[in-house]
Amino acid sequence: MSNTIERRTILAQIAAAALAGPVSFAQAQHVHHEAAAAAKTTGVYTPKALTKHEFDTLHALCEMIVPGASQGGAAEFVDILSSQNNELLAIYTGGLAWLDEFSKHEAKSAFLTLNASDAKAILDKIAYRRNETPELAPGIRFFVWARRMTVDAYYTSPAGIKEVGFQGNKAVKEFVAPPEIVQLAVKNSGL
Repeated sequence: MSNTIERRTILAQIAAAALAGPVSFAQAQHVHHEAAAAAKTTGVYTPKALTKHEFDTLHALCEMIVPGASQGGAAEFVDILSSQNNELLAIYTGGLAWLDEFSKHEAKSAFLTLNASDAKAILDKIAYRRNETPELAPGIRFFVWARRMTVDAYYTSPAGIKEVGFQGNKAVKEFVAPPEIVQLAVKNSGL
């Protein structure tokens, strides 16, 4: 029993930390472990906080933000953290509802059922703060959250770590920077 309470407490603390900024690697590993454990019995993750439609929409959105995000369990990551923090849950349920309503207004269909071109057009409007209008402001704020947490989730997952080639913190005898990077750094530094 205390083990369950401890896991919930840890997840709640991680969810609260996510509201303040990026999730640490160690925190993210805990969330990924919880997602894997939640899917272990049936082989399929069942959303804990979001409805099936919200979760499926988030899954599609994450995949558009970072192709391959589904291999990193990005939607599962967000759902688990949202299940532990009402403020985070409100950000995602409100943002996903806004995205569906805006998609219906712009393309006559919920985001999840849009073709790739229409979905991209919607995201192109909310992915950039320079596009901010009173109508788009809630979507832009939501997209900032969705993008940040998708990136946090994916690049702390085994799939994301493999993609960037991270091999861990290791001592190296010598580090050779590519000459073109050194030249670019010197050029941009004004030296």
